[in-house]
Amino acid sequence: MNPYVPILVLTALGAAFAVLSVAGSFLIGPRRHNRAKLDAYECGIEPTPHAVGGGRFPVKYYLVAMLFIVFDIESVFLMPYAVAFGKLGLFALVEMVLFMVTVFVAYAYMWRRGGLDWD
Repeated sequence: MNPYVPILVLTALGAAFAVLSVAGSFLIGPRRHNRAKLDAYECGIEPTPHAVGGGRFPVKYYLVAMLFIVFDIESVFLMPYAVAFGKLGLFALVEMVLFMVTVFVAYAYMWRRGGLDWD
C-alpha cells in the first residue's frame, strides 16, 4: 500500500479541487438569469432550424481533425525517441528522419492545397 499513497493523495487533491470549484462557483457566482443567458451560444448569429439528421458539416472540419491526429501521433513517436536518443544509435536516427520527412511532406501537401486556410 505504501507505494500507492502519493497516487491516492494526488487523486484526492484533484477530486477535492473539482468539487470545491463547482461548489464555489455555485455559491459565489451571480444568479442573474435573463433570456440572453439562457439561449444557446451561436456566436451572435440567429439560430436557424437544422435539417433532419442534423445537417452536414463541411469536409474541412474533418481534414483539420485528421491533421491534428497526424501531428499528435508524430509527437507520441518523437517523445520516446528524444528520451532514449543516446542509446538508439544511427539506425534509429535514420528511421526518425524518414518518419519526420514523411510527416513534413504531408504537412506541405496540406498547406499547398489550402487545407490550413480558414475562410
